[in-house]
Amino acid sequence: MKKKLKAVLFDMDGVLFNSMPYHSEAWHKVMKSHGLTLSREEAYMHEGRTGAATINIVFQRELGREATQEEIESIYQEKSVLFNSYAEAERMPGAWELLQKIKSEGLVPMVVTGSGQLSLLERLEHNFPGMFKKELMVTAFDVKYGKPHPEPYLMALKKGGLNADEAVVIENAPLGVEAGHKAGIFTIAVNTGPLDPQVLLDAGADLLFPSMQALSEAWDTLNI
Repeated sequence: MKKKLKAVLFDMDGVLFNSMPYHSEAWHKVMKSHGLTLSREEAYMHEGRTGAATINIVFQRELGREATQEEIESIYQEKSVLFNSYAEAERMPGAWELLQKIKSEGLVPMVVTGSGQLSLLERLEHNFPGMFKKELMVTAFDVKYGKPHPEPYLMALKKGGLNADEAVVIENAPLGVEAGHKAGIFTIAVNTGPLDPQVLLDAGADLLFPSMQALSEAWDTLNI
């Protein structure tokens, strides 16, 4: 497959940036302040969903109803404010080295994220200079359905003019792995959080690594 490979599609949080500990902590604390339970580990399971979908799952489970639009907006705003109060997440160890290898092979790196943060482009360019092109990014603004729906990765293929067998996905979240798998793309999982590795395999990962560093070190030997 590597002979055919043209692009590598990267999730952002938990793959390029070590930001998931902050997201999970913010979700946990805000839900607790509303008398609701969302553990830090469960937050990793919901990574890739829209904020509204995550809030609704908790409301249905614990209150037996959907959250109102006002509740969704209020809770998500609180979560965003708390998340933004934490130190800026550093780039994931191994990510820069892997991107350099990919670029040296003439492959195109692309970002496929459920994030809609407006500072995204600036952060990516600051931390990974010259690696990503704006027109080849897929964010929350580009899609109607978030992960685990395959639309984000299908959109990436469309933007890149790619067939599914000309790309690989790198994901850390079960929902992201499921989205890449459903899009028909070879999907590599990196378990950068606290999840049982089997969860990522069950979601459809074709390969599994314990870290981005491990994937970077093994990249040249991969038979994909």
